[in-house]
Amino acid sequence: MSKPIVAIVGRPNVGKSTLFNALAGENISIVKDTPGVTRDRIYADVTWLDHAFTLIDTGGIEPDSSDIILSQMREQAQIAIDTADVIIFLADVRQGLVDADSKVADMLRRSRKPVVLAINKVDSFQKFMADTYEFYNLGIGDPVPISAASRLGIGDLLDEVVKHFPEQTGEVEEDDRPRIAIVGKPNVGKSSIINKLIGENRVIVSNIAGTTRDAIDTEVRRNGKDYIFIDTAGLRRKNKIKEELERYSIIRTVTAVERADVVILVIDAKEGVTEQDAKIAGIAHERGKGIIIAVNKWDAIEKNDKTVYEYTNKIRNILSYMPYAEITFISAVTGQRLPKLFELIDMVIQNQNLRVATGVLNEIMTEAVALQQPPSDKGKRLKLFYITQVAVKPPTFVIFVNDKELMHFSYTRYLENKIRDAFGFKGTALRFLIRERKGEQ
Repeated sequence: MSKPIVAIVGRPNVGKSTLFNALAGENISIVKDTPGVTRDRIYADVTWLDHAFTLIDTGGIEPDSSDIILSQMREQAQIAIDTADVIIFLADVRQGLVDADSKVADMLRRSRKPVVLAINKVDSFQKFMADTYEFYNLGIGDPVPISAASRLGIGDLLDEVVKHFPEQTGEVEEDDRPRIAIVGKPNVGKSSIINKLIGENRVIVSNIAGTTRDAIDTEVRRNGKDYIFIDTAGLRRKNKIKEELERYSIIRTVTAVERADVVILVIDAKEGVTEQDAKIAGIAHERGKGIIIAVNKWDAIEKNDKTVYEYTNKIRNILSYMPYAEITFISAVTGQRLPKLFELIDMVIQNQNLRVATGVLNEIMTEAVALQQPPSDKGKRLKLFYITQVAVKPPTFVIFVNDKELMHFSYTRYLENKIRDAFGFKGTALRFLIRERKGEQ
């Protein structure tokens, strides 16, 4: 089951990024005393007690003039409504309740999504507590006083948030149909690919970037197998702030990737891999999803006998952190190689669920250690005792060692390559957890 999505919504300069960083436990968003400065990563995996969720910071509003502030705030709130399981609505006790708060609250209240009202900058409960009471006028529940900067009241806020998480019912677990997210920049042909796969115009296709507003699930049946395709959205171009469009695209991508088993990253063959493509690929990689890179509009490229080889090398160089990703060259217009997508999806899913016997893994590790001695530091050498696989989707391995500080990243990568040489694991990331075995140095 995918993790719940929690979105932070609020006016400019009420402390959304500060709260985001406090909950994420690290400085991920840039924080400045200027509205709309957030330009960095806007999502983070957060754990509270026994609950894990994905947090999204919907900041970044840059009001150029007073007449567009409200429309941008509405757009921001709508993103949260569309994607989140729970919404944290953040207000500022020092600025008090303002008209813009009421308008966004009205929209959130009508959404029927769970909303937790947090009143920020309450650095002293004794001094500011009475001022929080006016926020009852918003009509969206009890205000939770917090100070994101001082980390006061954060636990109380999270307690309220997790109360609204969906129940993990058996029905969700029983749906074992693979979910495939089609991701990529606006206007690279995501909807066209799905329409070609299902043979009907189920998704609106237009050459205007961001025609698809919401993520749409489409059931596809092929050769007796069922698949769920998630078509991720761009956004209606309501404003011309490029960074905002990118932000909203990434928000939707994060939520779609979270729900998916396999991610198909669609790249425009004429543009090549762009910075935003690399960002989107990184989201899927971090979450350990199966990854297929589909280079679309391949019919529009002039080719010779080396074109595929050269293009593949370019992709591998730019996305060097995910050499396992499968690459295919397609055309949504002509249907070129689209049937091959299903073969790749099946193969990647099989590899994501592949389990390797512990005995075989330890044979591979023993041979690898014999071929290349583990690293040492200040006279102390790394010893590898044992390896076992503990999970699938993605395949996850635990290696027991004498001192995990000696386990250099490069040696982990070396062991990963040895395991891949033996079992392939094409299309899926592998995760390695290093544990010290107590009492053995």
